[in-house]
Amino acid sequence: MIGSKKIHQANFQSLRWRLLLSYLTVMAAILGVFAAGVYGFFTRSYYQQMDEKLRTLAQAATPSLAEIKQEGNDYLERVDEVPWRDLFNRDRQSLEWFNSEGTPLASRGQVSLDSQPKTGALTERDTAQTSLIRTYTISVFSDPQNDSSQPSLEGFIRASQSMEALQAAQNQLIWGLGMGGIVALGFVGIGGLWLTKLAIQPVEKSYQQLKQFTADASHELRSPIAAIKTSVDVIRSHPERIHPKDAKKLAAIASASAQMTELVEDLLFLARTDATTVREQTTVSLNEILHDLLQWLEPLATAKGINLQADLGLSVSVFGDAAQLNRLFANLLENALQYTPQGGKVTVSLAKQNRFAVVNIKDTGIGISPEQLPLIFDRFWRADKARSRREGGTGLGLAIASAIATQHKGKITVTSQIGVGSCFQLRLPLERFN
Repeated sequence: MIGSKKIHQANFQSLRWRLLLSYLTVMAAILGVFAAGVYGFFTRSYYQQMDEKLRTLAQAATPSLAEIKQEGNDYLERVDEVPWRDLFNRDRQSLEWFNSEGTPLASRGQVSLDSQPKTGALTERDTAQTSLIRTYTISVFSDPQNDSSQPSLEGFIRASQSMEALQAAQNQLIWGLGMGGIVALGFVGIGGLWLTKLAIQPVEKSYQQLKQFTADASHELRSPIAAIKTSVDVIRSHPERIHPKDAKKLAAIASASAQMTELVEDLLFLARTDATTVREQTTVSLNEILHDLLQWLEPLATAKGINLQADLGLSVSVFGDAAQLNRLFANLLENALQYTPQGGKVTVSLAKQNRFAVVNIKDTGIGISPEQLPLIFDRFWRADKARSRREGGTGLGLAIASAIATQHKGKITVTSQIGVGSCFQLRLPLERFN
């Protein structure tokens, strides 16, 4: 047997996990944004440092452009000491000299590029297309001969450096941020388990108290309501003692006590459904239950001028509580008849879909608006509150049907359109798959 207490514990446990998942999702998003910000900040800093170093290297080589234009690489071989000479042995660096047309004049270093010089910082691939190269190109102008003359472009100097060290640092940063984020999420998850448990405890306690109150109140109300009903029945059994003016009052009291009795019984049923275990379950023929209910409700449908149709040719059995399933279908059928006007039609069909028995109860009633569809299985919900009260409805029929379906591992869904009607579909596991 499946204990309802265990079911509710499972529901609260599921709620805890959903809260924890939401908490982890939010924290993961925050950590992701933080990691992206850190990565972007450090990457930008790395690029700025590299560009500044390359710009300094290119500027240090500016005085040699004039000599190289005259002697080419011979000048570089002849000069033993220049400010930038020792930089060629580190980080795969290079310097390249170009004339004003961008034609290469000389080069020195471990990086080889075949592109034309473009002023500023760029990221390119080396000649072998094996690695990324960061370049910084400056323009070299001649000094004006006098105040009125304009400086002329002498050429370009391009400093280049392999980005392998930068990429290695970026990879280390990614691994560090990733591992740090995983460890942080682990600690967040541990803390989240504790926090969600604390957060759910008041809700669970309030739920248990409300459930107990409903059960106690329903139980305690049965006796006074029964006393009122009995007293009214005794008085009405002696009409000669009743003044004609009091007859309608007694009828109203009798109707109210009957409605209160139904309400208390429904509340007590829901309380027992919440607090106790499901009664012993057996093999139940849905055909028999629906056939008996249709025969029982046929006079009501005829009195209201409603055409009650059925398609029960298929034999379908489930594993469950016959009395509760009978109440489930009775509530759905009574609900359909209640909200279908005269001349309408209510159709009941039974089918199998994969491992489920499917019962459709379709009516041509008033329909339900889209904004109300999520609320129809709430307790005390009514599609037409004023008419439901006149006809004795309590607003618990669909809530009871949903509770019974859940206990039987089933589910009720509904589609509806205002002025056209509604279709309630119940899916229950077939007997061999329960």
